[in-house]
Formats: sequence, structure tokens, C-alpha cells
Amino acid sequence: MNNKKILILSLVFGIIFGFLLQKGGATKYDVIVAQLLFNDYTVLKIMLSAVVTGMTGIYILKEFKLVSLYPKHGSFGINAGGGRIFGVGFAVRGYCPGTIAGAIGNGYIDAAIGGTAGILAGSYLYAMLYPKAFVKLNNFGNYGNKTLPEMLRVNDWVMIFFTVSIVFSIFMILEVSEYY
Repeated sequence: MNNKKILILSLVFGIIFGFLLQKGGATKYDVIVAQLLFNDYTVLKIMLSAVVTGMTGIYILKEFKLVSLYPKHGSFGINAGGGRIFGVGFAVRGYCPGTIAGAIGNGYIDAAIGGTAGILAGSYLYAMLYPKAFVKLNNFGNYGNKTLPEMLRVNDWVMIFFTVSIVFSIFMILEVSEYY
């Protein structure tokens, strides 16, 4: 597949995902804060559904040799550091990069001004500090450019089955807990 087709498909799937985020309510500040306070699990359900759908779709395409995977270098340090930065921004602003784009599309001024300023400031700070401040993080727990099934030395479909089972179990627990 050529680059132009890939870009067009990426745009189409991005628009679909954004539409579903908006329809699910994940672009609303109140819904996100309720998730962070463990009062409303809408965002969790949307994101877990997206993970399972995306993962299954990618591996189906891989199975039919329609895509190739080129995972980037990773490490536990990178994931832990990035997770902290993401978590702080998410908790302070009440938006993640995907939901903030949807919130801006909805016309929310707080997302447009404060969120955009936060994303730009964080990106600038990261660019200024990289690589000096992140060399040790980059190397801590280095696992190279492997996918999770490769790291665990299991078949892709075993990993998908395991992940789908966990997500389904989480959904069942959330459904039962909403009645009590």
C-alpha cells in the first residue's frame, strides 16, 4: 500500500475514532473527571473497547499480510516516565491528547486555550530536555523493538485471546458493580 493510501486510511479511521469518542461522551470534562474519581467508567470502557478492536484488527490485517508491524524501541523506563507525564497532564487538565482534540472540536474554550498551551509547553519542555534528561530512562528495562507477544514468546492470537478475556472480565465486573 502506498503512503497516500495509508494517510487517507489513517485520516478516515482517526475521524471515526474521534466521532466515537465524542458520541461516547469522552470529550466532556465532567465525564473524564468522573472517571478519575471512579464515579463513571465510560472513558475506561471506550478505551478498552478501542484497544481490543484496534489490536484484533491489526493482527487480522497482519495475518493476511496486508500490514507489517514495525515496533519502535521501548523500555520500562520510557513507559513509566511517559505514563507519569501523561497522568499528570490528564489529571491536571482533565483531557488526554485525543479527547482534547475532540473537546476543541466541540468548542470548549478551556480545552482550546489551556489544553493547547499545556500540550505545547509539555512538548517544548520534552524537546529541550531530550536526550540528556532521558538517557537513563531510555535504557532502564530496555526491551528493544519487540511486540508484547514477542516479549512473552507467545503466539499473537494467544495474546489477543488473553487481552480480550481480561477486558471482557473488567466489563463484567463494572456492570455488576454498577448495580450495587
